[in-house]
Amino acid sequence: MRTSWRTVGNIVERYVADRDRHTDRLGGLRRIGIDEISHRKGQKYLTAVVCHDSGKAVWMADGHGKSVLHAFFDALGAERAGRLTQVSADGAAWIAEILAERAPHALRVMDPFHVIARATEALDAERRASWNRARREAGDAERARALKDSCSALWKNEADLTDRQAAKLAWIAATGPRLHRAWRLKEALRAVFTLARTRPRSALKALDRWIGWPRRCRIDTFVDLQRRIRRHYNAIRAALTTGMSNGLIESTNTKTRLIIRRGFGFHTAEAITALAMLTLGGHGPHLPGRQTA
Repeated sequence: MRTSWRTVGNIVERYVADRDRHTDRLGGLRRIGIDEISHRKGQKYLTAVVCHDSGKAVWMADGHGKSVLHAFFDALGAERAGRLTQVSADGAAWIAEILAERAPHALRVMDPFHVIARATEALDAERRASWNRARREAGDAERARALKDSCSALWKNEADLTDRQAAKLAWIAATGPRLHRAWRLKEALRAVFTLARTRPRSALKALDRWIGWPRRCRIDTFVDLQRRIRRHYNAIRAALTTGMSNGLIESTNTKTRLIIRRGFGFHTAEAITALAMLTLGGHGPHLPGRQTA
């Protein structure tokens, strides 16, 4: 088209800025999700906010941390912040701190994916410890190699295991009961969130039972995990009872990264943000001959 990406970026920025002058993206918000998007190497992030009710991105800005999230609440205003009912986010302490300050009446909902991810990390830490013990103490290179190659069997959901992975898990149960116990802890926590889809009250009781198990398991990584879960106990209970997650905003993140790859010539966070809001914010231009959603 005989134009540069920088020019395209400037056009998009001007269009989005003009639409924002005539559109209140933050009006009527009740349930929102907050997350960060890595858009460039070197820990370069965007902060995104989505509306769970409309499924649209409503706010995005360069950077991350307290100052950026405060900027969102400044734009939202105290009156509208007071109308928020639920906010989904990961377990970052600074997000919880700002929500307590700027939207104290909103229910903070811990994203289930991040809880299960922490359990998987705890399991993998125990796998590495078992591998190191096998190399150091037994001098059994074959067993150490088998433990090193057991990631897929340990990480995958039990129902999705292949025959080979199931056999690997059976071998771990027979030869490494401590590691197998760690796997059972991970699967039991995942089962809590699966149960919540149909029986949230039962899931709450299952969560309490699960918290008691790591206390007695003597696996340090899971002892630490249950402490973290207890710190975020109310937010995790909210995830079980409301069914909310950061799935919508994770989808927004994925689409934003695709936009970044598609617009590889965009050199500024402002241009990336403008194109993401144009695409995901629900206020794109009405093109001739096309029906709008």
